[in-house]
Amino acid sequence: MGKRGSRSQNQLLSTLTKKQKKHLRDFGEEHPFYDRVSRKEAKPQICTLSESSDSSDSASEAESEPEQVSGYHRLLATLKNVSEEEEEEEEEEEEEEEGALDEAEVSSEDGGSEVLPADPEEEDGDGLPGPSQQEPPEEFTDTKHESLFSLETNFLEEESGGSCSLKASQDQNSSDPFLQHVNKELKEKEIQVVATNPKTTHELKWPILGQLVFSSKFQKSGAFKPPKDLDLKALHLQKPLESTWTKTNSQFLSGHPKSSSPFTPLQKELFLIMNSYQDLFYPERTALKNGEEIRHVYCLHALNHVLKANAQVLSNNSRRRSQKLGVGDDDAFRDQGLTRPKVLIVVPFREAALRVVQLFISLLEGDSKKKIIVSNKKRFNGEYGSDPEERPPNLKRPEDYEAVFVGNIDDHFRIGVAILQRSIRLYAPFYSSDILIASPLGLRTIIGAEGERKRDFDFLSSIELLIIDQADIYLMQNWEHVLHLMNHMNLLPLDSHGVDFSRVRMWSLNNWSKYYRQTLLFGALQDAQINSVFNKYCFNVQGQVAVRNVPMTGSISHVLVQLPHVFQRMEAENLTSVIDTRFNFFVNKILPQYRDAVMSHTLIYVPSYFDFVRLRNYFKKEDLNFTHICEYTQKSGISRARHFFLQGEKQFLLLTERFHFYKRYTIKGIRNLIFYELPTYPHFYSEVCNMLRATSTGEEAAWTCTVLYSKYDAQRLAAVVGVERAAQMLQSKKNVHLFITGER
Repeated sequence: MGKRGSRSQNQLLSTLTKKQKKHLRDFGEEHPFYDRVSRKEAKPQICTLSESSDSSDSASEAESEPEQVSGYHRLLATLKNVSEEEEEEEEEEEEEEEGALDEAEVSSEDGGSEVLPADPEEEDGDGLPGPSQQEPPEEFTDTKHESLFSLETNFLEEESGGSCSLKASQDQNSSDPFLQHVNKELKEKEIQVVATNPKTTHELKWPILGQLVFSSKFQKSGAFKPPKDLDLKALHLQKPLESTWTKTNSQFLSGHPKSSSPFTPLQKELFLIMNSYQDLFYPERTALKNGEEIRHVYCLHALNHVLKANAQVLSNNSRRRSQKLGVGDDDAFRDQGLTRPKVLIVVPFREAALRVVQLFISLLEGDSKKKIIVSNKKRFNGEYGSDPEERPPNLKRPEDYEAVFVGNIDDHFRIGVAILQRSIRLYAPFYSSDILIASPLGLRTIIGAEGERKRDFDFLSSIELLIIDQADIYLMQNWEHVLHLMNHMNLLPLDSHGVDFSRVRMWSLNNWSKYYRQTLLFGALQDAQINSVFNKYCFNVQGQVAVRNVPMTGSISHVLVQLPHVFQRMEAENLTSVIDTRFNFFVNKILPQYRDAVMSHTLIYVPSYFDFVRLRNYFKKEDLNFTHICEYTQKSGISRARHFFLQGEKQFLLLTERFHFYKRYTIKGIRNLIFYELPTYPHFYSEVCNMLRATSTGEEAAWTCTVLYSKYDAQRLAAVVGVERAAQMLQSKKNVHLFITGER
């Protein structure tokens, strides 16, 4: 019986891999394995390991160890929590690992589950470990998976002609805008005078974009002509984008049959500015009209930038290996930043992130029969996709509302994307990612505030391309998150994160990254807060281009009801005093006119939540007969407030702009309308005014509309009444102006 047992143990030991034997030495039992047939983990078998097998294994392991390993690669190995010995063992266990890797990388047809972090509190869902973590989550420590996307352990595949291959003609003197931008060397004197140098500006007019304003502190502004015909070969697109772009963008080219260009007229002008690495502010991006068209072109630019940057690193890896150079042996290969993330794309909802990733996949695949590897695709589709059945039926909302709030509208997310050799890795750790896609709230919870224990913003230190899409929506979410993000962009990291400083560009080491960062800002309106971000936080050495078209006709022309609009101007000494001036003007001049019971059914539209709280407290103090609805009001409270207002039981209704933005309810029973401040979105003005049609009772002659404004509301005023009328109203000595709209 004993001999038979020992013989079976010896047979068992002969079938064990090195990794299983190592587990046996450490824990006294066989390394558990995965049964592919039953899809269950087999029970471990208790057995002893002989000294002879132990010594033979250790001898073979010693022979298999590489003779020379650089200190930098040893550091990388410790960060990954994987030894060189385990890497060799993984290669020998290729058949076992392929099954598990397929489940983690590609969505399996049999619906296999993916590996999730063991402790959700320690893992934020983006692979970014908290300060208390000693090692990355198990999901991101697979050796083969990590080495596949690691720039340090990959080399240029010149023969394969893959997406990361550099064109042989590209060198330091190339006409490629990417190389011209990253290789541009600033001088210390130029940086010192930036704070004192005034911006030079130049106005241009292009066929599609319209009025442009070019400004820069580094160079004299010069006129650059709009594109006539864009040749794909002249754009220096990295492979495979030259061949995939036309197919990916074909849905927008059908409306331009006479043009042979792979770009629409709008995309053509936008991409010329993007590809020249200038900052861009485009305030005419709408979800209903041109949102997807613009998303396609900035995704092309972002992916082109990442492929070129990675190709440069991989090419230098190959050259260094051919020259047998170690870490720090030669600093002539400066090709990266202090951290790996190069592109940050800020979008408001998960649906937008889903579409960006889908575009990246389309641009890398194209017509190729060989599909690219997309890791964690099933998990991504589950977390960022949406179920059409969850949407409430029979909701009548404007078309622009349907276009904005489509799909998954969760606004708290962040995800890292690594791109390398026809492979895309989703949910990559931030410090192993090329592209970060996140919402302002998702980034805010990572960046944290001063004094918080768990906070990190080093991953923003080397962002070379910042894309902020749908910036106007952040005004409806929390604009402070955007400002907080901008204040932490391109700061020197607090930790080295295992970087090889001999490969870091000098302008990144000098903390000049913000002068090389390109910022692309897209929104649906001209707003002072958005303009402030573009003017205050954009220092690109290539200059800034802003689209400054002024509306000739305002949204007041879309008011369909016959209604007198009384615009009352208040005089404010400065911008900081506008808030108090408006409140005092309303309380002392406007409200007394409506306190009479005859002036019932009065809706007060308040854009700012802080103004709303101030008015609500004042109305309570004065014991006025009012009700209120804001974005935080429960559904039952909304129903009661709307009922009381319609029946006339409540004389005033305070309504916030955010509530209108997120719900777009039609408020019935309005007879008197007061705009405490001009709306952020111009079309909200006509929408609210047209609500009076909902309860037309033949008393149209008694309807009133009062609007408060100051000289600091010039942009919003021009969007409502038109630029010419706004100029006359602001320059006039009269403080009251009357407009009549509606059918005659």
